[in-house]
Amino acid sequence: MSLHTQYLESFLRSQFYMLRMDGPLPLPYRHYIAIMKLVKTGENNWSLPELVHAVVLLAHYHALASFVFGSGINPERDPEISNGFTLISVNNFCVCDLANDNNIENASLSGGNFGIVDSLSELEALMERMKRLQEEREDEEASQEEMSTRFEKEKKESLFVVSGDTFHSFPHSDFEDDMIITSDVSRYIEDPGFGYEDFARRGEEHLPTFRAQDYTWENHGFSLVNRLYSDIGHLLDEKFRMVYNLTYNTMATHEDVDTTMLRRALFNYVHCMFGIRYDDYDYGEVNQLLERSLKVYIKTVTCYPERTTKRMYDSYWRQFKHSEKVHVNLLLMEARMQAELLYALRAITRHLT
Repeated sequence: MSLHTQYLESFLRSQFYMLRMDGPLPLPYRHYIAIMKLVKTGENNWSLPELVHAVVLLAHYHALASFVFGSGINPERDPEISNGFTLISVNNFCVCDLANDNNIENASLSGGNFGIVDSLSELEALMERMKRLQEEREDEEASQEEMSTRFEKEKKESLFVVSGDTFHSFPHSDFEDDMIITSDVSRYIEDPGFGYEDFARRGEEHLPTFRAQDYTWENHGFSLVNRLYSDIGHLLDEKFRMVYNLTYNTMATHEDVDTTMLRRALFNYVHCMFGIRYDDYDYGEVNQLLERSLKVYIKTVTCYPERTTKRMYDSYWRQFKHSEKVHVNLLLMEARMQAELLYALRAITRHLT
């Protein structure tokens, strides 16, 4: 995160406030929730402020797990060494190098599977698609019916985007060796089978849709969370706005590039996977801008972060710098957190009414 100092300051302020400053939950409860990422109690005696505090902590650490695994911070397990873990290395670079942005783009391009020419052509093609979409947007806007149809199509397709440990979407040799053997934490878990499930089953004709205009963070979630857990709404809102608007106007070696379209596609695709739709967004742009390997990476990072591997990280946008891919992971983390908060806070609002 130190690669993006403005965001880091906002992140640390909100996390410190959740864990250390005045709030409804006692300090031990906060850290227990942070470590275990669950709230279970034998008595139904949680006040609404305590519940909101717990929900914010859960959403924060669920999303943070996506960033940790997605950025390669988590070491992969190696059964042949004594402590069971080893730093991930790719082409003589290790995770410690990634933190310093040590020309990782050159490292990931030097392997036998990836060619510099191919990655450069991919970059140029992406920029050309961005330019064409911008021109089409200026010429003629899609109708509401068309945008609704495109969202439904993208939402259904997201159910068929497999996560990283399912190798059907990649050549067999590309990812099989990268499967992570996770550490055994079953002794701490009451329900080992508990985890992410798609918001709808494959084959269902009418998939549920959360219309963002009916319950937005800006107009509904922010005011509720701020009322029940003082000031945290301001800190979260600052963080969401910071990451959404963060830009250096660069794409790999290109400068003076408006990346707004690309950032919005990443953020909205995460929400689309959770069934959240923005009426004013054309989801046809998602298919134009996000290649399939990136969609697989996004679904794995946001839904099954423990399955993320370094090679998956290298498989998309191969010409981009590590700092730019960290920027992608920041967007995915905050979009995932906001999606979880929207569902939880909407449920609390309905309870109150």
